[in-house]
Amino acid sequence: MEIVVSGIRSTGNLHLGNYFGAVQNFIRMQQEHQCYFFIADYHALTTHPDPAQLRRSARSVLVEYLACGIDPDVAPLYLQSDLKEIPELYMLLNMHAYVGELEKVPTFKDKVRKQPDNVNAGLLTYPVLMAADVMIHKATKVPVGKDQEQHLEMARNFANRFNHFYGVDFFPEPYPFNFGQQLVKVPGLDGSGKMGKSEGAGNAIYLREPDADLRKKVMRAVTDSGPAEPNSTPTAAVANLFTLLSLVSKPTVVEQFEAAYADCSIRYGDLKKQLADDIATFVAPIRERILEIEADEALIHRTLTAGAEKARVSASKTLREVREIMGFKAN
Repeated sequence: MEIVVSGIRSTGNLHLGNYFGAVQNFIRMQQEHQCYFFIADYHALTTHPDPAQLRRSARSVLVEYLACGIDPDVAPLYLQSDLKEIPELYMLLNMHAYVGELEKVPTFKDKVRKQPDNVNAGLLTYPVLMAADVMIHKATKVPVGKDQEQHLEMARNFANRFNHFYGVDFFPEPYPFNFGQQLVKVPGLDGSGKMGKSEGAGNAIYLREPDADLRKKVMRAVTDSGPAEPNSTPTAAVANLFTLLSLVSKPTVVEQFEAAYADCSIRYGDLKKQLADDIATFVAPIRERILEIEADEALIHRTLTAGAEKARVSASKTLREVREIMGFKAN
């Protein structure tokens, strides 16, 4: 049985990209592997969120995890900040991470460009904290999207570097994991890049979003002037819409619009309306469950308390052994 670890940043609500990129796999993984799922509230600090907002966002993401089908009785679901072992392992791993390699990470360069007035050390060492999240449970599999593959490669480097430096075979190599042939990258509505909050207000469809709002977003999605000739290759923006359609619609619906594009009879308004309808149908039961769980404060408290207790058993064992290997007295 593999050990699987994964989490989502606590800044904002879950969107379709999160669901198809990771959460739907979590639901299957929890029955087949030893899983640890966490809400990455420490990672959110790189953008300096308001404390009240940080707490609200973490609670909201927890509720949405549960509404999607994560079973806390099967797989621990916890706040990253509830495990004191994580920041200590993060600090210890930083001693074996080098500034040069961290500065070359594409996501760091992108953040420097987007937030030049807030290039903090946490932003630079983000991959090390991510590695600590994974290595604290000695995970072998991590469900991540394409954009996080390099971070996971760095986690493997840190694991191998630690083992080599101390002459041990302690940390396993963690690898990307999902149930398909390729890691899922869900496109946004702006015609470029992935779906995500950081890409712009109209780029993502959130699981708790009212039907009227999500329909407006879909109808405003970027397209083009239409296919120039039969059987032409769709532009990136149109291909994005077809990708989303394939995730939420029946195969016959997808085939219908692909055929219409191929023979140049497609009307993007019809495509968007169908896509909006199917997204609304898909998220409706999840949204209903979100509202139910949100009102159950006892369930939320019980989930976090039990999740931290279960995760701490694994985390404390790993950290105790790491301290011994590095020459420190075990706690």
